[in-house]
Amino acid sequence: MNQNESAVYFLAVPDGADVGRQAAAMKKLYKASQAADIIQKEDMVAIKVHVGEQHNTTHVRSELIKEIVNKVKGKGGQPFLTETSTLYRGQRENAIKHLLHAYQHGFSIETLGAPFIMADGLAGNTEHEVQIDAELHERVNVAREILVADALIAVSHPTGHPGSGLGACIKNLGMGLASRMGKMRQHSAMKPEVKPDKCTFCRKCMRWCPEDAIIERESKAFIVQEKCIGCGECIAVCRFGAVSFDFASESAFLQKSMAEHAYGVVKDKPGKCFYFNVLIDMTKGCDCYSTKQEKCIPDIGILASCDPVAIDMATLDLTTRANGQSLAEISAPHLNALIQLQHAEKIGMGSMKYQLIEI
Repeated sequence: MNQNESAVYFLAVPDGADVGRQAAAMKKLYKASQAADIIQKEDMVAIKVHVGEQHNTTHVRSELIKEIVNKVKGKGGQPFLTETSTLYRGQRENAIKHLLHAYQHGFSIETLGAPFIMADGLAGNTEHEVQIDAELHERVNVAREILVADALIAVSHPTGHPGSGLGACIKNLGMGLASRMGKMRQHSAMKPEVKPDKCTFCRKCMRWCPEDAIIERESKAFIVQEKCIGCGECIAVCRFGAVSFDFASESAFLQKSMAEHAYGVVKDKPGKCFYFNVLIDMTKGCDCYSTKQEKCIPDIGILASCDPVAIDMATLDLTTRANGQSLAEISAPHLNALIQLQHAEKIGMGSMKYQLIEI
């Protein structure tokens, strides 16, 4: 392997494999990829998961996470599941609702043998500023408990994303482990607008807006730009295509900011982070959507690496190899999802060059 290349391990999983076979694949890949090397005895090990929003059925299942919990314990580590609160209104907007919802989706201490600890506290504002001195930000706001943890294992479910094209490992770190302030800064350039000719004034966007920034104007929804935080919830819930971003200019900022926040999460944990991308039940929309989605690509398998840039690059390449188009191209062909990878590589998070090691 070239010294500039990162190792990315891959274990294929047949399309439609049941959860038992998926969990067995995770167990085998964890061992083969030497993920255990990052853990020392008594390490507090954060396992970053995404439990899916209400009605979502395509998120990574808890049975796969249990295999990781068991392996961490076997090495003498102290594993805990972790997440952060969302900007938008839903079942994950604060620690209380989020944890109750996680338990309903099978992520309970009784099921997995590890506690679920919200990394950003009760209301999403338990945070710490991390100095990164990058292009967009000198400092980024990261969920505090993730910085206290000794080691980090991020389990990501690649999907499409309306703002970044791809939501995978970098997004799981940068958006998923930022505090509420960090999330707001990443979205600060994303200012959606309503197209009056397409708006039916169903009011759904008004009900879901976390800042009450959407009002009625001439029997149409109207977004008050001064109040908007750019979370994108309105575009996610609109069934009529009436809400839009200026993606050409705003996606680049979002992706770069996301990468810089991801760097803030991992920069002080050299040799103590490991990543899994589960290329199963991949959908055009992210798991934050409060709806049942159909997968847009046949199942491929699971990737593992200590390089978050390489594992996302491999995700794009494998989905392209299997389908002729990458997951990002299928989901958001108007966006360039490589921006986040190129920027992450530029600031020192990892390499876009990798060697795929098939298990």
